[in-house]
Amino acid sequence: MKITNCPYCNSRTLYTLKDNYKKCKDCNKKFSLKKIDTDIKIIEGFCNNTPALNLSKHLNVNYRTVSNRYDIFRKLIANYLEELYYISIQDNTSYEEFYYFNEKQLQKKNKSLYEAINIIGFYTNNRVYTLLMPSLPKAPMQDKDEDFERYLKWHKLQSQNSYATPLKEFWEFLKDNLKKYKGVNQDNFFFYLKECEFKYNFTKPICKALLKDIYFRN
Repeated sequence: MKITNCPYCNSRTLYTLKDNYKKCKDCNKKFSLKKIDTDIKIIEGFCNNTPALNLSKHLNVNYRTVSNRYDIFRKLIANYLEELYYISIQDNTSYEEFYYFNEKQLQKKNKSLYEAINIIGFYTNNRVYTLLMPSLPKAPMQDKDEDFERYLKWHKLQSQNSYATPLKEFWEFLKDNLKKYKGVNQDNFFFYLKECEFKYNFTKPICKALLKDIYFRN
């Protein structure tokens, strides 16, 4: 792999060390060309929505290595989007509340609105931003089915009476993309939400360029 610029500071003042390592004269960091090449390929696989197991087999890399990189990417993306949100939000922002139910919850006979993940979506500067809200307070057991049915009727009415908006498109994008994980731990849901936000807001080439920049500068 030919590298002419430092992946960490973009300097062109590189010199070669033993064992195929490079060192940057400006930031003083040294790196393996093989590792950088692998990291870039994992970034590209992540942005192409390639499952970690499939990518590990394709690259002949340990599955845990790829999976751990994916987790790191999601956390870096979350930090990046949080910072971007605070400098981008404007007074003319539109917003919408959304309750996310996973496939298992939707298939349950006794459904509860209070088990859903509550999300607020904002649309500003031609981008979608999301915030996780606290869970709804628990209601008495006998109210659960009625509340869920009221929500489903309200959501159906809202969908029928409104035009396609970026936020409604994003909710569908979120549901479709989370299905492939076959269940996301609620403790990690925030990071998967931010992954979807990132991939919805930016094209694949921009996602790859941004993630490379974010990853190598941290």
